[in-house]
Formats: sequence, structure tokens, C-alpha cells
Amino acid sequence: MRQSLFTDENVDSLTSSLYQQYAQALFTYLRLHLPLREDAEDILVDIFVAAMENTTFKGLAPGQQRQWLWRVAHNKVADHYRSAARKRQMLTFEEVQDELLEDEEFAPAWLAERSEEYQRLQAHVQRLPELQQKLLHLRFVNGLRSVDIARMLGKREGTVRMLLSRTLNLLRSTYEKH
Repeated sequence: MRQSLFTDENVDSLTSSLYQQYAQALFTYLRLHLPLREDAEDILVDIFVAAMENTTFKGLAPGQQRQWLWRVAHNKVADHYRSAARKRQMLTFEEVQDELLEDEEFAPAWLAERSEEYQRLQAHVQRLPELQQKLLHLRFVNGLRSVDIARMLGKREGTVRMLLSRTLNLLRSTYEKH
């Protein structure tokens, strides 16, 4: 059904320029709010498909189109979490405990040790300047590339790479000391 909407005329006239303008920012927003990159990519496509399917979208002023796209992005993220909550299975505590304890990686002693390591690492990360924390978050939590981070922060790609490298080296050395 959606395939019929993807004529050359519709794609070129409506979404091409809008996609060029807003896709990167929308994708960054989606990555900040969704745990999986694939979910963010799927929702990004859904946003622009919704724009193409909306009969009044073409008639909106550019500012209204932008607001519409952002509102749809926000609503799609909320819908994603609502549907995910409905899909969760209910397990008894005993079932979860049996499953976790079968794998040594989830043994209580191992989990306690790993938790302590994460807490120490998090404490070291929190001592970093705000820019370095933001770089680490964008790179490793959001999975963004250096070029995308540079664009977001208004810096050169080489600068971002250098800052990431120095931040990781500093974090590694302070973590190993303690």
C-alpha cells in the first residue's frame, strides 16, 4: 500500500528537500530516545512516510512542516514505548532466577564485581569535563560517528576524533590507576 505513494514526483517534490533538511536532526533525536539504532532508522522512515501520506502536509508553511515532523517524531517514540510495554512477557521470579544462574556470567558474585567496576568507571566518567562526557555519550551510547558528532557540536571532525582519543586515553589511565 505504501509503495504506491513513492512516485518520483512525490518523493522529489515533497520529501527530498525535507529529508535533506531534517533527517539528521530527527535521527539524532530518535537515537537519544531509543535504545536501538534500527528502531530509530525505522521510525525515521515512518515519519517521512506519514508526511507523504498526509494530504494536508504539502499545504503547510515550512515552519509548520518542521513542527509537524517533530511532533510526529515525538509521538512515534511514545508509541514505541507504549507498544514495547504491552509486549513484555510476565515471568515468575523463580524462572528469571533459574535462567540467570544457569549462565556463570550472571552469577551473583560475578554481577557484584561487574557492578563495582561499572560504578568506578561511571565515577571516573562523571569527573570528566561536560564536553568530554557528551562526546562519550554521543559516540558510545548513541553510536554516532565522529562526522555526525562534529556536525552536532559545530566542530571539525578531526577535532572531535582528537578529543575522543584524548578522552579515552585519560579515562583509561585514571581508571587503571585506581
